[in-house]
Amino acid sequence: MVALSFIQPVKKPAVFRENNVISKKLGGLSLAVAAVGLFYATAPALAQQKTITVWFGKGFYKSEDDALLEAIKKFEAKTGIKVELSQYAIQDMIPKTVAALDSGTVPDVAYSDSYDVQAQGKWAFEGKLEDLGDILTPMKSAFAPNTLETALLYNDVTKKKAYYGFPLKQQSMHVQIWQDMLEQAGFKQSDIPTKWEDYWSFWCDKVQPAIRKATGQRVYAVGQPMGVESTDSFQSFYTFMDAHNVKLVDDDGKLTVDDPKVRENLIKAMKDYTDTYTKTCSPPSSTTWKDPDNNVAFHNKTIVMTHNFTISIAAKWLDDANNPALTPEQRALGKKNYDETIITASFPNKPDGTPIKYRSDVKTGLMFTVAKNKAEGKEFIKFLLQEENVRPYIEGALGRWFPVTTASQQSPFWQADRHRKAVYNQFTGGTTPFDFTKNWKFTILNNENVWAKAMNRVVSEKVPVDKAVDELIARIKQVAG
Repeated sequence: MVALSFIQPVKKPAVFRENNVISKKLGGLSLAVAAVGLFYATAPALAQQKTITVWFGKGFYKSEDDALLEAIKKFEAKTGIKVELSQYAIQDMIPKTVAALDSGTVPDVAYSDSYDVQAQGKWAFEGKLEDLGDILTPMKSAFAPNTLETALLYNDVTKKKAYYGFPLKQQSMHVQIWQDMLEQAGFKQSDIPTKWEDYWSFWCDKVQPAIRKATGQRVYAVGQPMGVESTDSFQSFYTFMDAHNVKLVDDDGKLTVDDPKVRENLIKAMKDYTDTYTKTCSPPSSTTWKDPDNNVAFHNKTIVMTHNFTISIAAKWLDDANNPALTPEQRALGKKNYDETIITASFPNKPDGTPIKYRSDVKTGLMFTVAKNKAEGKEFIKFLLQEENVRPYIEGALGRWFPVTTASQQSPFWQADRHRKAVYNQFTGGTTPFDFTKNWKFTILNNENVWAKAMNRVVSEKVPVDKAVDELIARIKQVAG
């Protein structure tokens, strides 16, 4: 995923103020009465006018943000409630929200791509989030499977679960491949194996030497995210764990890591993930990659393929194709790359031969218990989640996000090209949630990125895989046990 360092300036709506001052120069009684009458007729309307503050993560594409702004405009016109919108880069949202919680000046509604992964479960546990069941339960039938359920979190203050957040969109793991580079190496898409071991051997042992010979350049076959500051690294590693049937928690959130079979399969997953690097099949810099870096390496064609937790890599070229600020040549290249040259694919089958059931990361918005305008904030959430409002917002992201509502998933948008069809097929094939939805303390482990730390113990510090995994298990037990 690409992180944007952007803060949109906020244009605050005008607020009309009226001073209750009657000039002493008004000599006529009728004029004075008229002035007083006008004030008292106007003042109640002004007193009733509400303004809510909304914080939203900045979108990747203009069309995404335009759709949000249009929904806000429609909401204001329908309800008379003004929306004071602030948009921030993803990396700024949690620090700003934590500061707002500390000061007690939280927004009425907040959304960030990072809330669910890093903070939502903890805030729910601590009793800091508002129960949104009164607006979400009546809408329950509109949500697709494994979407609304991820917001059903435990509150240790009330000692029960409730909907502490509203699902807005979701993402999952995809593979992006340069078809032209694959062909330069002498292979076709149909040559890519579907068996687990054969798949990784194909890229490292066949494609990499062939593309280097064909180009004379030090190209790497795979972009394997391993940076501690990269969410891509732990999201990708979860796919490797799923390939080896590793389940770290049960459905009640209790750890299973003391099971010898879990340890055995976790070692296999870690070995497979780090072998790509130790075989020099991924760039040396991939140990320090941040979220944008595998995208950049792919766009620069220093790697042939990478796995990414959205199709933002392909969508970047579609955005280029539609960008009037670019030259005709740049737009044409964007269109060609999106329509013809980039492949969106799935992972191979598991080592046991069965298909992988992918993790779905359902992104959620929140309302805090200390919010000042809860009723109006809930009206905004209900309005935003209506099909005619949420669908343009999701589709404005050019396929980077998949809908959480069944109706939006059936939109023709998802059958419009091969990239979106691949996303559609992957999601409708069935997904499973991340562990942090069952045990909120995994948000701490994700923040620490214990997964990438274990990888780096193996590849950078030359620690044996089994020892690195034992250290990983010990940390998981210490934090989430």
